[in-house]
Amino acid sequence: MNPVFRSAVLVTAIATSLTAFAQTPAAKPQAAKPAAAKPAAAKPASTLSERQKVSVMIGMEVAKSLQPIRDEVDPAIVIQAMQATLAGRPTGLTDAQAAQVQAEFGQRMQGKMAAKAAAEGQKNLDEGNRFLAANKSKPGVHTTASGLQYQVLRAGAGPSPKATDTVRVNYVGTLLNGTKFDSSYDHGQPAEFALNQVIPGWQEGVALMAVGSKYRLWVPAKLGYGQSGPPPIGPNSTLVFEVELLNIAK
Repeated sequence: MNPVFRSAVLVTAIATSLTAFAQTPAAKPQAAKPAAAKPAAAKPASTLSERQKVSVMIGMEVAKSLQPIRDEVDPAIVIQAMQATLAGRPTGLTDAQAAQVQAEFGQRMQGKMAAKAAAEGQKNLDEGNRFLAANKSKPGVHTTASGLQYQVLRAGAGPSPKATDTVRVNYVGTLLNGTKFDSSYDHGQPAEFALNQVIPGWQEGVALMAVGSKYRLWVPAKLGYGQSGPPPIGPNSTLVFEVELLNIAK
């Protein structure tokens, strides 16, 4: 990590530990203040000194680092704590208190994230099951014993790969709503990989293809990434691939 940006990580830790700042015994209540005035417009970069530019840059990085937890922190207290820390003044928390609050906050956020992922995963699983149940009766759609669904868009005349083969393919991967999450075309060249090193839906689906074929695959969550689907795929998502098998590597 660039040393300049380590401050963002540090401030994130300070900010998260200060979520209970106002309730700690060492913190003094603030006097009531009138409504804040509308923030002044940002000055053009051309009018800023180098020190000011660096300060703005660090402020932007700190804000970006706090974005995922913006609803958990009070920006005014974050700034107050930064100013106090830089000036060597008490913040209202000792280092030991801050470490304890940070640990508790981390556990609480992990619990929230796990609950959110579970709810999203169940929603995606239900949507996928409904889609697959309707899709299997459509003309040209075949369903294997595992639940994989496929459609032959173009039949090839070449050999079919074995599980231990390395294949070269072009593909586009989307979610059921049409969102594209990956494409060999976007990478500018076909993909090449060992068939036994990809998700089960690909292992089974590509093995059905002959070189020169183009298939559409509908991959249920259990044959894809399951609950561990990374962004932008998400947990328990049913995946749609258009795959063209170009050749089997020698």
